[in-house]
Amino acid sequence: MMTETIPIFPLKLVAFPGEQLNLHIFEPRYRQLVTDIDQADGRFGISVYMDKLMPLGAEVKLKEISKVYDDGRMDIKTTVNRVYEMIRFENPFQDRLYAGGEVVLFENDFHVSKSAHAEFVFYLKEFFRLVDYQVEVSVEAVNTFTFAHKIGLTLEEEYELLKHRRESDRTIFLINHLTKVIPVMREVEKAKEKIKMNGHFKNLDPLEF
Repeated sequence: MMTETIPIFPLKLVAFPGEQLNLHIFEPRYRQLVTDIDQADGRFGISVYMDKLMPLGAEVKLKEISKVYDDGRMDIKTTVNRVYEMIRFENPFQDRLYAGGEVVLFENDFHVSKSAHAEFVFYLKEFFRLVDYQVEVSVEAVNTFTFAHKIGLTLEEEYELLKHRRESDRTIFLINHLTKVIPVMREVEKAKEKIKMNGHFKNLDPLEF
């Protein structure tokens, strides 16, 4: 089992592979982290923090430091690469202000059957229609991570998604989620239409007794 040691940035969020993540860096320890990785290979880890530091996180690559403020704060752009499992946490890391961790990195798996993927995309499009979110959902370009932040998952559910190594398992997980929430959303849509009809003249069918 191959492991690597990388700087660790714990955050109360789940970062998904392929995501473009913009961060505002203000704590001295993380300003030091960004400065260090900018002079190295640009990689660090975002570990999920819920009620405690969780073992899963994502390897992130620094794309650019967009802005450095007079007081040292920074705006940075990053790309999320791969999911990892942390097997050792060191805080602080060596002689630095920030933490580090020994991690096992997993290769991305996006293999899934065409039928399962088509079903997932169908429900995804229906979800976005119901929330009136205008977005292009391309069957070829979408995977289970692409819109994972936009479909109503809790932080715990996003972390659960991260646990699944295979795209086929993640597809089943998200289809189950969408088929639970979509009927509720349709009922809300019906209720909105009824509210709009209040005060309008109604054509009532005569009832035969």
